[in-house]
Amino acid sequence: MSGIKVEDKPEVSHVEDGDEHLRQEGAHHTTNQVKHGDQALKYLGDERVEVTEEDNVRIRRKTDKRILSILIWVYFLQILDKTVLGYGNTFGMSKDTGLVGNQYSVLGSVNAIVQLAWQPFSSYLLVKVPARILMPVMIFGWGAAQACMAAAHNFRGLMACRALLGLFEAGCLPLFSIMTAQWYRRSEQPIRVAAWYSTNGLATIVAALLSFGLGHIDSERIAGWQVIFMVCGIITVLSAPVVYYSIDSDISKARFFTEEEKAQCIERLRANQTGTGSNEFKWSHAWELAYDIKSWMFLAMTLLLNVGAAVTTYFGPSLLGQFGFDKYITALLNMPFGFLQFLAILSGCYAAQKFKLKSAVTAVYVIPVIVGLVLLYVEGTATVFRIGPAMVGYYLLSFLFGGNPIIVSWMVANTAGQTKKALMMSVYNAGSAAGNIIGPLLFEEQDKPHYIPGIKAVLGIFCALLAVIGFEVIILFFMNKQRQRQRVAVGKPRYIKDTSMSTTYQAYGADDPEGILGQNALLDMTDFKNEEFVYVY
Repeated sequence: MSGIKVEDKPEVSHVEDGDEHLRQEGAHHTTNQVKHGDQALKYLGDERVEVTEEDNVRIRRKTDKRILSILIWVYFLQILDKTVLGYGNTFGMSKDTGLVGNQYSVLGSVNAIVQLAWQPFSSYLLVKVPARILMPVMIFGWGAAQACMAAAHNFRGLMACRALLGLFEAGCLPLFSIMTAQWYRRSEQPIRVAAWYSTNGLATIVAALLSFGLGHIDSERIAGWQVIFMVCGIITVLSAPVVYYSIDSDISKARFFTEEEKAQCIERLRANQTGTGSNEFKWSHAWELAYDIKSWMFLAMTLLLNVGAAVTTYFGPSLLGQFGFDKYITALLNMPFGFLQFLAILSGCYAAQKFKLKSAVTAVYVIPVIVGLVLLYVEGTATVFRIGPAMVGYYLLSFLFGGNPIIVSWMVANTAGQTKKALMMSVYNAGSAAGNIIGPLLFEEQDKPHYIPGIKAVLGIFCALLAVIGFEVIILFFMNKQRQRQRVAVGKPRYIKDTSMSTTYQAYGADDPEGILGQNALLDMTDFKNEEFVYVY
């Protein structure tokens, strides 16, 4: 149930003197202070709207059809365009363009470097520019950059194209995460994030098939790797106008909802306690994020996890190639890896939603990755190299892709305020970009064929990731205690049962006959300022 159940209500007089600062921090903000720019209040004001379970299901299905389907397709294109670099290299890109030394590694890192540098600007654009404008522009930009890679004849040309690709892709994941948080209840978010993020696996499969088919093209004028880049880039460019015609920026502008349905859609999101959107960039949110320790832990998790993800993205085909297969079989052998990615993402997010323990599920999915890295290390250092165990070790790395969407849904569920959410997701993207920069650089050319130093380093990184997950759980526990003290300071119950992760709908505040809960739910307030916010583990 999406409402909040009151379990007890201690007297305000029980507030400790040492928590007096929380009385001020948790006090009610005036409507004018917090509602400026918030889209939801245009439809609801201070009123409650009746929403039945049938309304809830109908609105969710409409949203899936018109919003989620677009997110799935666009994210698939983004991953496809990023992934085909490895296959292009398998089909002769390095040889034809004269790459030497670690230039291919640098090429794999440059788009992440640009993404990292662009994040501050990306955060601002995510708040100020409507999604219906921002998303098609990004799609067209990175699609054109991908197609232009086919015309590059040297390292500098490839670098320029990959840099532009990274620039336009920089806001993709943050935008998708924010949109998921704005359109769906917290109970619905993990599986929706999984739906679009799982295209990581599907894109790997499609990239392998395209590379296998297009790589057979034998022409004096155009190489197979050039055809791969052109086809993927053109498909992406043609998708941009379709997305502009189909997508809506937020609930208030949704053309597929009636006015009544817009109000119902906003009402059903009340239990999220994260607001529904604002076009005002608030510097107070940015300052709060800077001293929010849980956000730094999320950054650490993202960085550590994506060092491993970079390994599979850029060096997966190369690692498989070291097992003695030709370039065509190497491309096809990455298809099972893509399928395992797909299963890991869906099963991980389903488990996180069912058991409501994102931290535990993330930790469980890190363990097979550690086992896989140990197998690769053991076989790489053995006197006799065995292909079978090494292949099993490589395929076990696919479980790491189950971690990113859980972390994304974990972050958006624990962050409130439009500017803070935009900045938080840009921090996530920065961590992901940094991981993608570090990952390829751990694998030096002279370490072929088994890349033992790189494998050893990544193994240590994933062990550290388990420790960071544990620290985050402890931090969230104490932050919930702090919110409890804030509630007492303003005369609200200390203990609130959070039912926002339940699968069935109940009107928010149904168990609150005094009507003292829910005033802040749709306002553009941060999780620190909203005393009713409950953090999830």
